[in-house]
Amino acid sequence: MAEPTLPILDLSRLDAGPESAAAFRDDLRAATHDVGFFYLTGTGVTPDLERRLHRAARDFFALPEQDKLAIENVKSPHFRGYTRIGGERTQGAVDWREQIDIGPERVAIDGGPGYNRLIGPNLWPAALPELREVVAEWHAHLSGVARTLLRAWALALGAEETYFEENFGDPSTLIKIVRYPGTRDPEPQQGVGAHKDSGVLTLLWVEPGKGGLQVERDGAWVDAPPVDGAFVVNIGELLEYATGGYLKATNHRVVSPQAPQERISIPFFFNPALDKRLPLIELPPELAAQARGVTKDPGNPIHALYGENALKSRLRAHPDVAAIHHPDLVGA
Repeated sequence: MAEPTLPILDLSRLDAGPESAAAFRDDLRAATHDVGFFYLTGTGVTPDLERRLHRAARDFFALPEQDKLAIENVKSPHFRGYTRIGGERTQGAVDWREQIDIGPERVAIDGGPGYNRLIGPNLWPAALPELREVVAEWHAHLSGVARTLLRAWALALGAEETYFEENFGDPSTLIKIVRYPGTRDPEPQQGVGAHKDSGVLTLLWVEPGKGGLQVERDGAWVDAPPVDGAFVVNIGELLEYATGGYLKATNHRVVSPQAPQERISIPFFFNPALDKRLPLIELPPELAAQARGVTKDPGNPIHALYGENALKSRLRAHPDVAAIHHPDLVGA
């Protein structure tokens, strides 16, 4: 496996004394200002928890097709459940992967803003009850990691440590358990196309030894191979917005493995409540002078209100679900 191409940060430095914590915050700010991606070690996630989640993921994808399709996402108006290979799109092109989407377990809401339709229950496979248990553990631990990072970012940007907590509300999380099957095509296949995440923070677990993730740097695609014991962390459009472009949301993509290889990855997205917006952070003058402004893309506007960003992303990624359950929102 190739050498790491992104900065490697150790979260445990925050507990190693004031000087070490300050140095970590400086490194965190620099990494997300320069490229928007880094590797994160020292998260406290145990190898046992990783193994159990990995095994549950493999067991799910090995289920008979009828068991997976019993929870297919076209049955969920909330964009939850299983997506078969080819059932998701990025930039209008088909992604070569299958996955299960798991969000906060909530009661559906009738009426209100369009983004309320993202709120509701998950679809769980009856044939694999252990999946729900291990995902709950994963969610609890990574939520703690995400909150720790957000406190560090706030201080690194000259804000109060509680800045994000005060403006986040009840977080809108999303866990995707993804399998990229191998392809025999001679040219690289789009596992997932180039995109920026629509929220604040993503923690990505990648099956050890399996490459495929690429990050755009200076107009070129750079491999980001997995690092043992590390998550790949990136920021989303909302954090770029909140910092006036000082922090950078970066395009990334996944190239499918060559058959007979396959790849499991599990991104965890940590975002504000759907009805929350992050106010602009008043950066110290020396940082504000380096802010590049929010990326302007008429085809992909960045909304301050997270629910509008999230709904935009879901409608584009799953046009079949949108057409079945939300025809009034399609094209709106």
